[in-house]
Amino acid sequence: MTNRTIKKIISSQMVNMGGIHLQQPLPDKSIDQIDPFILIHHGSLPVKKGKGQSESGVGPHPHRGFSPVTFVFKGGVQHQDSLGNNEVVTKGGTQWIHSGSGIIHSERPSKKMVEQGGENEIIQFWVNTPSKHKMETPYYLPLAADKTPSIKKDNAIIHVVAGEFENIKGPAKTYSPQTLLRFETKTGADLSLEIEKSFNALIYILDGELEIEDKIAQAKDMIWFNNDGEQIALKVNKGSRFILLSGEPIGEQVVTYGPFVMNTENEIRQAIEDYQEGKMGQLIETFD
Repeated sequence: MTNRTIKKIISSQMVNMGGIHLQQPLPDKSIDQIDPFILIHHGSLPVKKGKGQSESGVGPHPHRGFSPVTFVFKGGVQHQDSLGNNEVVTKGGTQWIHSGSGIIHSERPSKKMVEQGGENEIIQFWVNTPSKHKMETPYYLPLAADKTPSIKKDNAIIHVVAGEFENIKGPAKTYSPQTLLRFETKTGADLSLEIEKSFNALIYILDGELEIEDKIAQAKDMIWFNNDGEQIALKVNKGSRFILLSGEPIGEQVVTYGPFVMNTENEIRQAIEDYQEGKMGQLIETFD
């Protein structure tokens, strides 16, 4: 089986998103997207003790045309949306949204987090949806750590969120073929990860150090792979948490504007109008 080679290692840059500071490896000045992946944000967000939930996190905002996915690594995130969902996802869990024709949601620190203070560490990434599915009914999946299937091998725990890996299927529904994995590894782990050759693939490292093809990648680096092999071979030089995102390219034109990901400028204008006219529903947050 042929090992994939590295196309590029990209160091993430700090960005300010409305006062929230996040690491952003994608998009980068050299690449707009790695189809079907449009954006990746990694944040270690302090939660101030005693500050109200309504004064923290991100308030109600809309999405259409893609899946914003959040991996929670520390703390707890409370999600509320215009479909009536109100859920808390904690360490090891995943918040999966298919925004479809339109959804309004908020992302706040959990009640426990604002009462005790601490840190919310998350990765949020945006997965494009093929045009034929963009206007389908939205849905929300809160996926707890103990509901996420895992594989233990060679000093590593691999959590399968979506797609299939080593005959284990992830529970999240995708609209194009994908395999999305989370890793917790110890120093010395030596892994060979089989990935469909047609899939675009990347690894983002939260911490630690990986070695691939005699090249070193460290915390907050994104490794972008060529589509020239059926597996990724890596060594863990320092205990690491990282994610692997892989998916079949959709190959369609992408037009983005703020929280909307569509195929044409006209569709973006329609999304803005629909949101302003209340056609994406309404969210009135409630807190205990």
